[in-house]
Amino acid sequence: MDKILVIDDERVIRNTLKEALEYEGYSVDTAANGAEGLDMVRKNKYGLVICDIKMEGMDGLEFLEKVTADDNLTFPVIMISGHGRVQTAVECVKMGAFDFIEKPLDLNVILMRVRNAMEKKEGVVKARRKNKSKQSAAVEGVEEIIGESPAISNIKKLMSKVATSEARVLITGSNGTGKELVARGIHRMSHRSSGPYVEVNCAAIPGELIESEMFGHEKGAFTSADKQRKGKFELADGGTLFLDEIGDMSLPAQAKVLRALQEGKITRVGADKDIEVNVRVIAASNKNFAEEIRNGNFREDLYHRLSVVVLHVPSLADRREDIPLLADHFVKRICEKENIPAKSFSDKAIEMLQQMPWTGNVRQLLNIVERLVVFTKDEDRPIDENDVQSYVIDMQSIM
Repeated sequence: MDKILVIDDERVIRNTLKEALEYEGYSVDTAANGAEGLDMVRKNKYGLVICDIKMEGMDGLEFLEKVTADDNLTFPVIMISGHGRVQTAVECVKMGAFDFIEKPLDLNVILMRVRNAMEKKEGVVKARRKNKSKQSAAVEGVEEIIGESPAISNIKKLMSKVATSEARVLITGSNGTGKELVARGIHRMSHRSSGPYVEVNCAAIPGELIESEMFGHEKGAFTSADKQRKGKFELADGGTLFLDEIGDMSLPAQAKVLRALQEGKITRVGADKDIEVNVRVIAASNKNFAEEIRNGNFREDLYHRLSVVVLHVPSLADRREDIPLLADHFVKRICEKENIPAKSFSDKAIEMLQQMPWTGNVRQLLNIVERLVVFTKDEDRPIDENDVQSYVIDMQSIM
């Protein structure tokens, strides 16, 4: 039978729990504080730990934090406290505790919870790993957006707040600013992160096909419909649907999307039955929506449905201080992809890049960095101001 460790700074409680558990056939060790307990779990194998929260030195919450952060420590933890509050219990479970028991302790309750923890031990470990994976995805979701300027730092902060909600998000900004990275980051930080993430470039789908692409079709719905096909809304069920360049969507298709958002239902082309879908929609566009609505190109009611939260991604010209970080990130990525020795930029080269207009934004910077790597990959030196002049500025003046 798996060994149990009891951690409590009150000798009477330690000994009482030890006797009761040993009477049930368990092997039990005890520790008087979190630090002693942490040392013991790192040296011995335990099937379960029962830990008090309020202790001098390392308390129970600090012990729990260190245990859940260590992939080698896979046992469930039951937290106990004489200062039981709902908030404390919730915090413990969020941090990875299996259970929370309030003092004074009822031995019958303790034994029942111990048996329950032992039976579900494997599930506890899986849940803890899943939680870590989600936390890691949340960090990566923000860190994928490269930059430390005030403008981009604000976007990262807003992404973190928006991700925890179900609110629809409309991302605006010029072409090449990274709107799709913001959408993907929000999905990765959300509780839907384990569900599908489906991207649709609304501008790339011909008007006559967009309804079939978005909502699917039944076999025989039209001449080339030789089999039933799910649309993007169905494919994104339980996850996130990213509608990129939604400003280019036709008015008839906009009406269908509006219905899907209002009712949570879609109808395949050629079908007479509705299908319920659970989808979070994030949309993006480089259009001026006030102007598009005024000109009759975009439905105002759909705009209001989509724009619960509006995030504007700044242009590269508005965050030039991020160019050194972006250039360094891109050059490393390109060199790794091309399997060539890592390259870097001289300070003068970076200064010249920062002075450029950047009408194509981050996408243009990526292309230019790749061009500079191509032309200097055989030279064992940093990319300098002469390279920027020859392969960027002079080439652009020819175009």
